[in-house]
Amino acid sequence: MSRIPSHIIDEIMNTARIEEVIGEYVQLKKSGSNYKGMSPFTEEKTPSFMVSPAKQIFKCFSTGKGGTAVSFLMELEQFSYPEALRWLADRYNIQLPEEKPLTPEEQQKLSERESLQIINTFARDFFANSIKNSTEGKNIGLSYFKERGFTEATIDKFQLGYCPRSEKSFTETAIEKGYKQEYLEQLGLTKTKNDRRFDFFSGRVMFPIHSVSGKVLGFGGRTLQTDKKVAKYFNSPESVLYDKSSVLYGINFAKNEIIKQDNCFLVEGYTDVISMSQSGVENVVSSSGTSLTKGQIKLIQRYTQNITVLYDSDPAGIKASFRGIDLLLEEGMTVKVCLFPEGEDPDSFAKSVGTDELKKYLADNQKDFVGFKTDILLEGTENDPIKRAGLIKEIVGSIALIPDSITRSVYIKQTASQFDFKEQTLLNEMNVIRRKALNNPRKSQTTPRKPQGGQRKPQVSNQPAPSPSPAPPNYEDEGDIPLEAFGEFPTPEVEKVDPNKRDFYDQEFDLIRILVLHGSRAIEIEKPEENQEGSNDVSVAELIIFELNRDELGFKNKLFQKIFELCRQGLDEDVFYEPARFLRHEDPEIVKFVSDILSPRYELSRQWLNTFNIETTEEIHRLAQAVKESLYAFKNAVIMMRIQDIQEELKNIDHNNTERLSELIKEQMSLEKIKSVFSSQLGRIIV
Repeated sequence: MSRIPSHIIDEIMNTARIEEVIGEYVQLKKSGSNYKGMSPFTEEKTPSFMVSPAKQIFKCFSTGKGGTAVSFLMELEQFSYPEALRWLADRYNIQLPEEKPLTPEEQQKLSERESLQIINTFARDFFANSIKNSTEGKNIGLSYFKERGFTEATIDKFQLGYCPRSEKSFTETAIEKGYKQEYLEQLGLTKTKNDRRFDFFSGRVMFPIHSVSGKVLGFGGRTLQTDKKVAKYFNSPESVLYDKSSVLYGINFAKNEIIKQDNCFLVEGYTDVISMSQSGVENVVSSSGTSLTKGQIKLIQRYTQNITVLYDSDPAGIKASFRGIDLLLEEGMTVKVCLFPEGEDPDSFAKSVGTDELKKYLADNQKDFVGFKTDILLEGTENDPIKRAGLIKEIVGSIALIPDSITRSVYIKQTASQFDFKEQTLLNEMNVIRRKALNNPRKSQTTPRKPQGGQRKPQVSNQPAPSPSPAPPNYEDEGDIPLEAFGEFPTPEVEKVDPNKRDFYDQEFDLIRILVLHGSRAIEIEKPEENQEGSNDVSVAELIIFELNRDELGFKNKLFQKIFELCRQGLDEDVFYEPARFLRHEDPEIVKFVSDILSPRYELSRQWLNTFNIETTEEIHRLAQAVKESLYAFKNAVIMMRIQDIQEELKNIDHNNTERLSELIKEQMSLEKIKSVFSSQLGRIIV
């Protein structure tokens, strides 16, 4: 994998807009000069994720994560630094230098995840090439998709393919290309039996399953045989790339339209998604025959709180899915249901009508889930009071799962009216259910149910929500957002700092903060007394590095020392490290630290500044004094640490060792004098 030149990295970082990049993963809402949304890194009910277009950085209040568009992709998609840059280059049509093929040695050095990703990409291209250029692929695979009504543009868009049975196998080709058999087996592409290796998806049409960013995570393969003993669908097994419980088929194509429409259609199968998309309804995803999980719901919630489940007209299948869909209500989503005409499913109906008619049908036939459930279950209970009572209790049980109290109240009122019941009676029943759930929380099921071959209904696993995390700050929409989270969430190193050494850490932090934020700025300093009178201009970086080098000092914190070394090396090469340069660094720890300190702890809104004529004293206006104060405080902290070490040694030293005793006492006295000078300077600094 060739290295991306620095000038190309600069172009990528200058071109990419963080609000656009993150907007493809998170539904962002304008809030003052910034954006906010639900964190993609954790489960939460209140938006705590902030994006600053002006600074081109993000911050997650809930987890403390922060950084640039590159570090966001590295964190969420598990991209390497070069992969994230390549994704952005592709997103913004930036031409990258032509890459040389990997040598066997370079390929061996790739991480396991990168190797697996490369193999999946190779497999996708192999299957897609087979369906277009091989005789078997065209006669079987392409013919099947054409019979299903898919156009060539649709086949290309969804990267559909075919795994040959009689022609040269995928496994043979992959081994010849140098890909490891153990990785092929790990991804479920190759199987071995009795020392024989073969293609797991042999003779099947292939549906690549993509991540939100479009990377291939796994595959679904459909057999074209009519033998009922052969499973209709095979899916890739779980791997470090493919976590079935947090992936939705079609999400990479649907995400932008979901945000635009503020609604997501949920269907069951791959072809349902493809047919709907081809017919002009693109905000559609599939659980791919598996039970819908909390991870998949969380993925949808990045883009919308509204979901519409699409059913065919099979009553038994609909009733079987009711209990599972309660999980959507429990997660606070607004759930609607649309039932297709008898004999139709999303795939067939989308092909039988035009785009306008399809959209109109979906709009006109949506019902809220609670009302729909009531209508379905009411059938056959008119003359059976016991069944009717059970039905009411089941409906109230669904309403009890809804986290929003106002929404619960509306549904209780609606249900009471529909069944001619007293509203208070239903409220009492609902409160009993909620108290029982509160006192007896169910254990989460961590293992999702295995896919069922040929299943035609969206199913939802009956997993309870975990205990909610503490609510993050709830900022109003008016004015600028105070980004208190920047700087309030310490780096992992901070949490491990010995309380007795916290003061020293604070001084290290302050000095490295000034070096990062203001290193390239010039300040005026006095000339030494033995020289002529007057002053010199010097950069902040030059002054700090000179002072620390002269006294042979460094930073105890490894991250701070790494940043200091970058600045020192840059100075040797006549390069000043400004914040933007740090934000382009491939080390995510450096990027996170710099993005944190780039934002002020409090950001006053323009309205307040204008209304009350507020004037603020910023560090930049007293930079020379701030640098000297920080340097003196840092050196003073170093001395205090050394004095503490001496005192500790004096407590435990053998008093017969007079020579060492004398050395320690002399050193402490000398340090006390220097400390006195620093204390004086810290109290009165004249520049």
